[in-house]
Formats: sequence, C-alpha cells, structure tokens
Amino acid sequence: MSWDLYAPFYDWENARTLGRRDVPFWRRVVLAEKTTALELGCGTGRLLAPLARAGATMVGVDLSAQMIAAGRARLRRLPAAARPAIVRGDIRALPFRPGTFGVVLASYGMLQSLVTDDDLERTLAEAARVLPRRGLFGVDLVPDLPRWQEYGSRARLSGRTRGGGKVTLIESVRQHRRRGLTVFDEEFIVRKGREVTRRRFSLTFRTLPLPETIGRIERAGFHVESVLGDYRGGPWDDRADVWILLARRR
Repeated sequence: MSWDLYAPFYDWENARTLGRRDVPFWRRVVLAEKTTALELGCGTGRLLAPLARAGATMVGVDLSAQMIAAGRARLRRLPAAARPAIVRGDIRALPFRPGTFGVVLASYGMLQSLVTDDDLERTLAEAARVLPRRGLFGVDLVPDLPRWQEYGSRARLSGRTRGGGKVTLIESVRQHRRRGLTVFDEEFIVRKGREVTRRRFSLTFRTLPLPETIGRIERAGFHVESVLGDYRGGPWDDRADVWILLARRR
C-alpha cells in the first residue's frame, strides 16, 4: 500500500512544503462549532494533534496501518484526557453511526486521492451520513496539481532525519490530463553511514474543476456556504493557491 510506504517520510516532506500553514484556519473553524470533529484520512496526525491540543474534541480515521502508527505515536505526547482516538477504517464506509459528529474535515487534498467517481460519491455520502442536519463539512483542495510540470527522476528535496541520516527524494511526475490524474512516482533514499535504503511507490491524485466539485458535494446532501482561496479566509479566485469549501448538511 503506497500510503504505508509513504508514512515514514510524510512529516519530513510536509515540513518542507505545506508545513503548518493550514492549522490556524482549521483550528478556528473547528473550535467555533463547539462539537466533535472527524478528520478523514488523518494520517500521521499532523492536523489532528494541534487541534486537539487547542481544545477541540477530535477523532481521526485512516486506512493505512503505518500512518495510524505514526499518528498514535505523535498523539502520545498529548495529555491522556485530550488525546484523540484514531480508528482504522475506510472513508468510503465509515465505522460510525449516523449523526455522530458535528464536523467532518477532508483537509489538504484528501478528496483528490479518490480517483474514481464511485469512491468520491461513496465518501461524500458517508460524510453526510455521520453528520446531523446543519453539520459542517470542510474540504481543502490543492488546485495546482493539474498544472504540475511533468519531469522524470528529479532530486526534489534533501535533508537530515532525526536519527542523523540523510534523506533524498527522487521524484517523477506524470499527467493524464483527459482523466484529470496527476501521478507522483517517489523514491526516498536514506543514507546513514554506509547503509543505504530505498523506498519506491506512486501516489495518484484526481482534480476536478471547482464547479464540478461543488456540484458533487451539493448532490451528496450539502449546501456549500463558503468558497475561500487562502488560509486567511480570503475569497476564491482563479489564481488561488488553495480551494477551501465549507458546506452544511441539508
């Protein structure tokens, strides 16, 4: 499973790309709702942990056992009373009863990892099912994926690990424009002393046009209230570097 292979490197790469730019925004959104929030595809707890630390009642769900292990390790740094649960489960068939949560988050392009119509429709239906009427669905998308330059075997990132090794990311990018797919072929090379390990996998994302994305969310039982273009809450325009959708369950 690609996400299992990615788990040891996710935080290392993220610290060099998005970092924590989205955390204050989602913290404000979730705390304002004063309810329990579910994060879909919570991964290593990059968002889950700081929201819980700020006082939000959080639950995470992810399918990758290795991502969950990393997330639980991070959450152990929190006081036991504030520690969110991470449940292993499929976001297309959530293991929760209807109306369990007041907020569902799909942050940092999570919905773009669903590369078929069926997977997207099932996930949106499940998000609606576990929310009550007027429950909030927050979506954060990465709009520049379809514009990503294609290249092959490029050394894109390099740096040290906490354990004293050196990591280099060798990356290739392929675009399948007719299908709206962007494929990242990743090779992480870790050097520690004379030891060299390599981990190879591919991650595929699908990006739909914004009007189509809004239409699909609304057909799943939501009303999109806000479309934002940055983490400061600014309005969307066609040059926005992020698409944020806030929708209420009808």
